[in-house]
Amino acid sequence: MNFAIGLVVALGSILGGFAALGGHLIVIWQPWEFVIIGGSAFGTFVIANPIKTIKDTARAIGEAVMDRQPKARDYLDVLGLLHALMRELKSKSRAEAEAHVDGPDESSIFLAFPGVLAKRDLTAFICDYGRLIIIGNARTHEIEALMDEELHTISRDKLKPYQALGAVAEALPALGIVAAVLGVIKAMGALDQSPELLGGLIGAALVGTFAGIFISYGIVTPLGAKIKVTREKQVRVYIIVKQTLLAFMNGAMPQIAVEHGRKTIPASERPSIDDVESETTAPRPAEAA
Repeated sequence: MNFAIGLVVALGSILGGFAALGGHLIVIWQPWEFVIIGGSAFGTFVIANPIKTIKDTARAIGEAVMDRQPKARDYLDVLGLLHALMRELKSKSRAEAEAHVDGPDESSIFLAFPGVLAKRDLTAFICDYGRLIIIGNARTHEIEALMDEELHTISRDKLKPYQALGAVAEALPALGIVAAVLGVIKAMGALDQSPELLGGLIGAALVGTFAGIFISYGIVTPLGAKIKVTREKQVRVYIIVKQTLLAFMNGAMPQIAVEHGRKTIPASERPSIDDVESETTAPRPAEAA
């Protein structure tokens, strides 16, 4: 929603200001200039990135535009699941606890938190380290180093769309100049025409420069920044898991370990300790079953 509002304000200000200055908006409508810029930008984007990154960029754009960032409910679900899992690890036999991390799709704990279970990468992250805790041979600092390395990899992969769009944004002003030069070449072929026609061709050519700069700094760059913020908040959920499980491995009770994870949530989005306590003590339908 914020993206749409901002785009409307930016376009309205530019076009409205141009019209207020006495400009004719129809002059800006040069579809082939936009085809040259947009097509060449997309082509260079495809050249520079593997298919996986191209698909992930489309997904990231959707997440950014729709503002699909972790909300308080998502944080509570993760903390609630971790609390239930740690209780199981602490109180049940190895075989009983191992069943939850070996088969999360059949686990009563994971089924009680379908929002977490639907995130397959996050579920795998929790299960992998839950399994290491059950084995019990690894030292806490070794697990922490392994988590840090994996989080670095996850963060790097999550931010690939941001980096890819950043490269496109840098190229767009130059591609706008390319479109403008092509427009000038066309205008040079009409030097024998009337000044009115020649002026219109030159004006059309300059639209390419305007479009390249505006699309770069007015659309693609802020969209990339929005993707970066969204993806960094998604990585924050993994850090919550890391801090919670490390505290548990260091001997903290499940309720205290969950508090370690809660404290890593940004203050403006952090659920209160009472909310977390209510979440971790309330019975879940799947667990009751």
